[in-house]
Amino acid sequence: MRKHNQVETGVAWYSQDQYSLLRALAADADSLHPTYEEWRAAATKLIEDLRSKGVTAYKVDVDVHELAAWCKREGRPFDGAARATFVSKIQRDSA
Repeated sequence: MRKHNQVETGVAWYSQDQYSLLRALAADADSLHPTYEEWRAAATKLIEDLRSKGVTAYKVDVDVHELAAWCKREGRPFDGAARATFVSKIQRDSA
């Protein structure tokens, strides 16, 4: 049973074969790690850090093609804010 005051968050999780596409499309590519391996290590550490603080953190698989199509439909730039909003949408849709 889930506690009502428990904080949950999803962390965008990209596949290795789509990471270069993510960087190519991102308006803020300079804010992304240059390699998939570096990004994966940082994302894994983020999840571990959040969990150590009592946050229920989990991976949310993101298809970069779907994200790009969503940004286009919504008229949003392909940036960090849009990526975070898209992850939230995936979480809501799967709840």
